[in-house]
Amino acid sequence: MSLNAADQASKESAPSAKAGAESAATPGAAGLVPSRLYVLKPNDVVMVKVYQEEDLTIQARVARDGSITLPLLGTVSIGSNTVEQAIGLIRDGLAKDYLVNPQVSLSIVEYAKRRFTVLGQVNRPGTYEMPGDDQLNLLQAVAMAGGYTRIGAPTKITVQRVVADETKIFKLNAESMAKNKGEKPFEILPEDTITVGEKWI
Repeated sequence: MSLNAADQASKESAPSAKAGAESAATPGAAGLVPSRLYVLKPNDVVMVKVYQEEDLTIQARVARDGSITLPLLGTVSIGSNTVEQAIGLIRDGLAKDYLVNPQVSLSIVEYAKRRFTVLGQVNRPGTYEMPGDDQLNLLQAVAMAGGYTRIGAPTKITVQRVVADETKIFKLNAESMAKNKGEKPFEILPEDTITVGEKWI
């Protein structure tokens, strides 16, 4: 075996935590590798693996309080943390009392259902699921609802959102957002209700 080949074999035999996570995304493997900046939420189903420690592999649903239960560590609060932060919490917990340099990966088996509602003058009013861990803006949400009806008014859109138990109403102009590329589209959050008004005919 050549030196280069030996180096390659050595690298392949000891993947990093990131490489371990990426391996879960190969066709046929369980779990989806999310953005490492994805913020974990209650009802997400995650798979946690530790390299060369198969008995520590676990699939768990994030509880309403943001916790999961792991072998050795017991209850660990990962909710409201990014994937990167959650991996760090688990790795540090294992390294503190149990393993030397543990290599941890975390993948998403199932995303928590995140929904929004579109009402008013769109072709397919109703409730829709947000796609994966991607952000969704107002223009994309209206498109998912089939776009505007003939009398739909993109200049007369409201978004209703509950923030800290208080209902807030945002009045928006989607026409301006679509035309002005420099204007940042309004981001839609789970449980938002979008209402498209009517044009004056």
